[in-house]
Amino acid sequence: MTDVSAEDRRHRADRLKERIYLTFAALAVVLVMSGHNQGDPVTAILTLLVTALGTLLAIFTADILSHIVVHEALPTPLQFRHMVGASFGELSALVLPFVFLGLAIFGVWSTQTALFACAIALLGALIVFGWVAARRLPLGFWPRVLVLGAEAVLGLAVIALQLLAHST
Repeated sequence: MTDVSAEDRRHRADRLKERIYLTFAALAVVLVMSGHNQGDPVTAILTLLVTALGTLLAIFTADILSHIVVHEALPTPLQFRHMVGASFGELSALVLPFVFLGLAIFGVWSTQTALFACAIALLGALIVFGWVAARRLPLGFWPRVLVLGAEAVLGLAVIALQLLAHST
């Protein structure tokens, strides 16, 4: 294992955290659109894009404000670049959903099929993020399984709450 500084670990944790936030927000929107039989793929892609940008702006604002509160100073240019990169660089987490909805725009898939594929891709991404987070922990097999299982249960609870909130 390579020697990684605390600062590097913090940067990686920030990026992972932003990806998880964005992925859950995107999943919520995809599930809602799917549940309401969204038929127009252009509306679906624009809704997902607006949600993603709104989520990333909220994350970015929270990063700036929390930095100011903790450090009682504005971020340095290097810290500011890190915040911008950690927040807006995470749009790459939504590449597959945008590709799938693009296929619906061009008539390759129906919008419902694309939204189903988006949900599967986003769930898969959350599983990968959990594995990435837990893979370097100095844990044995069963504790690692327990950590990943707990993440899966929490993820399913978030999805269930999102579906419950939007079922009416």
